[in-house]
Amino acid sequence: MPRANEVVEALLEEYADLLSISGGDPFRVRTYEKAARSVGGYHADLATLDDKGILAIPAVGKSIVGKVRQALETGTFERLEELRKQVPAGVRDMISIPMLGPKKALMLYREMKIASVQELADAIHAGLLAGMKGFGPKTEENILRGISLMQQSGERVQIGVGMELAEEILGELSALRGCRKCAYAGSLRRMRETIGDIDILVASEDAGPVMEAFVNLAIVERIVARGETKTSIRSTMGLQVDLRVITPEVWGAALQYFTGSKAHNIRTREMAVRKGLKLSEYGLFEAASGNLIVAETEEEVYAQLGLPWIPPTLREDRGEIDAALRGELPTLVERKNLRGDLHTHTNLTDGLASLEQMLETAAGLKYRYYAVTDHAPNLYMQRMTDEKMLTQRRQVRKLQSRYPKMTLLHGTELNIDPAGDVDWGPHFLEGFDVCVASVHSEFNQPQDQMTRRIIRACENPYVNIIGHPTARLIGRRAPIEFDLDAVFEAAARTGTALEVNSFPDRLDLRDEHVMWARRHGVKFAVDTDSHSTVHLPFMRYGVGTAQRGWLERDDVINTWPLDKLRRFLRKGRA
Repeated sequence: MPRANEVVEALLEEYADLLSISGGDPFRVRTYEKAARSVGGYHADLATLDDKGILAIPAVGKSIVGKVRQALETGTFERLEELRKQVPAGVRDMISIPMLGPKKALMLYREMKIASVQELADAIHAGLLAGMKGFGPKTEENILRGISLMQQSGERVQIGVGMELAEEILGELSALRGCRKCAYAGSLRRMRETIGDIDILVASEDAGPVMEAFVNLAIVERIVARGETKTSIRSTMGLQVDLRVITPEVWGAALQYFTGSKAHNIRTREMAVRKGLKLSEYGLFEAASGNLIVAETEEEVYAQLGLPWIPPTLREDRGEIDAALRGELPTLVERKNLRGDLHTHTNLTDGLASLEQMLETAAGLKYRYYAVTDHAPNLYMQRMTDEKMLTQRRQVRKLQSRYPKMTLLHGTELNIDPAGDVDWGPHFLEGFDVCVASVHSEFNQPQDQMTRRIIRACENPYVNIIGHPTARLIGRRAPIEFDLDAVFEAAARTGTALEVNSFPDRLDLRDEHVMWARRHGVKFAVDTDSHSTVHLPFMRYGVGTAQRGWLERDDVINTWPLDKLRRFLRKGRA
């Protein structure tokens, strides 16, 4: 089940959206948006807190505590239900369209009686918005792009949501007496950025008790189909989960088959056919006699095809089989190789945890170094000042003695302005150990301007890492447009790392772009962009994306020893 924090976060976010649509006070809207973020990222389980504990959550005031308590007890709260009745569900869907927003959704509903995403798309195609204030040709184009982005995501969920559900199910099923092995397969095992459904495999001699336990899990909303060896359920989160129970003897063949991808499996089956064999989820067989050759482990299946074991994150038919035949598969970077995190935030700006809380959690992850990179002043809503940043630097230096095994780095996340400049000049920037620079505004610049903007940031001798380079939010904001080859070449030339942002709604750079940039000789930083202690474990998703991009250990700067990292961070400076 989702954490109580996440459930209440979603309700508060919806309430803020509905307030905005219905013309509510912008200050109140922002209040609930901040409260939602704080609740979602709070380290303690909301369900265990009393009212005093809830009130201690940053940005949660007395008027919100009652709504949170109602939400915990009933799954909603009274004022939210009142607003739901006032605003049609279709209009609520419209505000999820990237590039639209609550104000425009309200205008469309009031003036044009447009009350659904499809009605909006039809109206644009029919030219019905022509002449309407705020809806010029460029805006209409952006809205259609946003609708397309929404439709592409469909019922898919971010990998973090799918992983949490899958691991909860594995925890329950692996404890069963008859369960010999248990694993998730499919796109989740391949660490794709979004998940359409979850495939669970269990090895057991007796499928009956496993199936019975599965359909009675608390996460089950309804049973879609039930059989002797396969059962499908719809979870309370709306995600379908398919369970297959197999005998332990065919575990490897089944795991290989159900991991996929489809394109990868077609290639392996073709290889089997050329060898006079037949490959299926039940094993690798001689085609003529039907005799089983191997099935118990994936390694054995691949070996009989003349291949080494291929990591699941590479199984997309993007050259992995040819590389395996040549003996040139990459030795992929792993989570255990990461020595530190170079992009994190505290409550000095928009983080939810104090500096001390973030450092304590990082130390528990056995990091050798850790960078605090709060926002710089040009992101005005963060209210950063030079003095605040210098005070934090002194605090970081003072706290170093508490962490003799973890070097504390003081950094910042700079803002790349429309011309490619950043917040501070050389004298101030010289004092930072590491500088991340990111695009946080003016996302719709023409491609040539955006390209020059990012290249100029790469050429700044104080910019070490370009954060979340395409600025996308999966399913919510399209990536910015720039000449990828030109930016990748500039990053390699200037010694600027590109980030693989591990936050599940970003995963930016995405895997295909990572592969592309690697061919240019780019180095990467796999970071979490954490705004709370509960975000630091998101590193696993960045590593998964890095693996899908074929990155090896030396491609990633935060796998390097501190001395080597420091030399890289000096960049082109004298």
